[in-house]
Amino acid sequence: QVQLVESGGGLVQAGGSLRLSCAASRGTFSRYFMGWFRQAPGKEREFVGVISGSGGSTYYANSVKGRFTISRDNAKNTVYLQMSSLKPEDTAVYYCAADDPSSSFGSRLSSAHEYDYWGQGTQVTVSS
Repeated sequence: QVQLVESGGGLVQAGGSLRLSCAASRGTFSRYFMGWFRQAPGKEREFVGVISGSGGSTYYANSVKGRFTISRDNAKNTVYLQMSSLKPEDTAVYYCAADDPSSSFGSRLSSAHEYDYWGQGTQVTVSS
């Protein structure tokens, strides 16, 4: 069973940057598709992006495309979310999640139901 721990959240001004990390323990990290989601107060959990096991494929929500980048270091069992040009509407708790793939990489991974393991989340607050 994979355990996921996010870090790197905090307070940043609009237009700034922040990098989140998600460290995995147990399991074979490179087999998992790793996704990022976020949840703002009073809103449903929202897909941010996902990366394939090798890191060769990524898929992003339109709301973050061009501003956020997901990468992974399989040697360190860690996935990253680099966030740039942050906006106040990016304020949320950010979660990483792991999918033990039963089918191919694709748009299905925008659904939280596809993921098997979740971290506890890290707060990101963007001030205007």
